[in-house]
Amino acid sequence: MSQASTAVAQPRVTEEARPRTRALRQRLRLVLMAGGVVAVLAGGLGAWLQGGRYSYTDDAYIDADKLPVSTDVSGIVKEVAVHDNEFVRKGQLLFRIDPEPFQYAVDGDKAKLDSIVLTVNAMKDDYQRMLRDIAAQEDEVRLDQANLERYAALVNKGGVTKLDYDNARFKLMGDQQRLESLRYQARVQLAKLSGNPNVAPEDTPDYKNALAQLREAERQLRHTEVRAPYDGVVTDVPKLQPGMYLAASTGAFGLVSTEHMWVTAYVKETDLTWVKPGDTVTVWVDTYPGREWHGRVVSLSPASGSQFSLLPAENSSGNWVKVVQRIPVRIEIDRKPGDPPLAAGMSVEVSIDTKHRRALRDLFTELF
Repeated sequence: MSQASTAVAQPRVTEEARPRTRALRQRLRLVLMAGGVVAVLAGGLGAWLQGGRYSYTDDAYIDADKLPVSTDVSGIVKEVAVHDNEFVRKGQLLFRIDPEPFQYAVDGDKAKLDSIVLTVNAMKDDYQRMLRDIAAQEDEVRLDQANLERYAALVNKGGVTKLDYDNARFKLMGDQQRLESLRYQARVQLAKLSGNPNVAPEDTPDYKNALAQLREAERQLRHTEVRAPYDGVVTDVPKLQPGMYLAASTGAFGLVSTEHMWVTAYVKETDLTWVKPGDTVTVWVDTYPGREWHGRVVSLSPASGSQFSLLPAENSSGNWVKVVQRIPVRIEIDRKPGDPPLAAGMSVEVSIDTKHRRALRDLFTELF
């Protein structure tokens, strides 16, 4: 075949192949488009199946035991034993109220207690004297009764005068009345001794009342020394100065625990479906980038944060807009020696591993 014929035949073959190439490209494009859609759907389905396991929020903060240090007695501040931001141990002296007035009260109550002991012993002796007086008076009444009986036998015979008889009768009546008076006084004295003539002073109501007053005075004296209830750091100490009058129950300065710390995370209610106590948690503290702590969910609050606000949402109005609520979740942190120090109020991020796995049936449940 000549070169001319070959040159003429070649374009004819190319023209015949173009439609097939175009069709092949179209089919390939359709396959790629369909494959892309399938890949996107498969990727989305896989991501959805893997999702829902972790509950994340950055609305979380470090919490710790904290209290305004105070005491239940009033007085002049005599000594402040700590400095601002100082670490203190449990039982360490923080400040002292002037104990002198309270010591006076203790001394007075002790003297009152001793006086009651002397009084009770004197009452016991007086009661015994009353019994002796009653016995003597009973003898006197018996003598008067015998004399009256003799005078009664002799008055009709003229052995004694009618005046002597009347005098004997009136004397008997007077001595009987005196006897009753002595018996009444003895009963009153015995009642003061709680019905027991041999009662110990410690068993009488007056002694118990005075002892209670003494113990209260001693308690107040002890409370003039304010000590740390737990390990922590004191803060805002300079506002308390020696010489100030501190009223009872007034916060002197703050104490923040360095041992008992936890995370309070405010998680959206829609992210709490599978969260439960015991779930493991990863915690990142903003102050220490790249470092993480681990912990576990301790509890979930029974109410949303808005329930404790001063102005809760008014849902009965016509302008109400539904807002996703946040539920406080308490998380315990596993702290190890050498970890950086944490401070109450630090911002953190948390990721809660619920270990929940989604299934295809959950997709149909959500869709339909």
